Amino acid sequence: MPEVVGITAHLTFAKRAFELAHWYRSRGSKVILGGLHVLSCPDECTPHADVLAIGDGVQLWPQILADVESGDLQPKYVATYANDYREDPAPRRSLLPRKSFLTTTSLIATRGCHSRCGFCYLATDGLRMPYRMREPAQIAAEFDADDQPYGVFIDNNLGSNRDYLRELCCALRPLNKIWSAAVSIDVTDDPGLIRIMALAGCTGVFVGFESLTDENLADARKKTPKTADYARRVRMLHENGIQVNGSFVLGFDHDRKDVFARTAEWVEENRLECATFHILTPYPATPLFRQMEAAGRLLHRDWTLYDTAHAVFHPKHMSPEELEQGYEWIYERLFSHASIWQRRPEDWRAVAPYLAMSYLYKRSNRFWHLLIKHHLVHAVWRPLVELTRIRHLRYRHRLAEAETPAVPPVNVVAAGV
Repeated sequence: MPEVVGITAHLTFAKRAFELAHWYRSRGSKVILGGLHVLSCPDECTPHADVLAIGDGVQLWPQILADVESGDLQPKYVATYANDYREDPAPRRSLLPRKSFLTTTSLIATRGCHSRCGFCYLATDGLRMPYRMREPAQIAAEFDADDQPYGVFIDNNLGSNRDYLRELCCALRPLNKIWSAAVSIDVTDDPGLIRIMALAGCTGVFVGFESLTDENLADARKKTPKTADYARRVRMLHENGIQVNGSFVLGFDHDRKDVFARTAEWVEENRLECATFHILTPYPATPLFRQMEAAGRLLHRDWTLYDTAHAVFHPKHMSPEELEQGYEWIYERLFSHASIWQRRPEDWRAVAPYLAMSYLYKRSNRFWHLLIKHHLVHAVWRPLVELTRIRHLRYRHRLAEAETPAVPPVNVVAAGV
């Protein structure tokens, strides 16, 4: 048995984390629990661990291991933000079985977000994370070293600091690779930056629109443009060859039963290549949770169901059952053959790649299970990604030659967002 075992505890998997902790502790191992659930529910986690690691594990683990060796292990370690984020070591991607992944290049250039939405886990009590940035050259070197044509930035919001994003794009552009990232829609305040992103290889963005009702966004304290301007901003991304995966939260206090149809219609009208939906979920220790708890609107505290696919509170204008049914309905609608076809790009040359992406993403589960089972994910995916990269390089050349950030002749669709 290992002497020390570290387990990350997330909300919906906390029960499983505790079971694993008990199994190892019963066999003599010291268990260190970390993760967001330890920060939000420390009293719940304490009985299941020898040590709680609260905050950045990269910062804490050297001290924890040193104390294990000296026999001076403490019951709790709390990270600060005093260290230089640029000194964090790069992940050892060589440890990953490359044949089992679409890409092993998952990158983190920044941490944090300029918004503190009341429903977001970044608003958890005690989490006062400043927006932290690594040197653009560091990120470009990591991307280049992994020898993958496609990278995914898993930052909370890569566009929170636009000057930094501009510098990062300048560092990425010479790599001639493609990438996607999560940004907030206000990144389109600067049309020139959108063009720079496209020239640097950005082929897709994940955008948290959250709601099409301004009152919902105001209640959530989300810093965002007016919803009436969303369509123009989506069009700006499309005009620069960047596809959009829109994220929407259902069940806000100003949502009524027509929210599902209205949202689906907007997604189709604006030809979003993909959309992701979530039932509003009050994560523990967030402002939304405290609000719901004080109003007696929580249905239970079964964390396994706090997965954004179940209604765990009483909505204002519908029943919990109606909210769950609407959530299921909108997914079925948006990934139906009719909706996929309705959202096709206006340029006929981009239709075939778009259809391939759409059907691979949500309508090919059996195919993916087969690839995963036989470790063929990378072998099948790599040629498709490489084809997309080559196609995007040709598009970038045309965009760079344009005198102004004009509408490109083809709406380039990447192999995944």
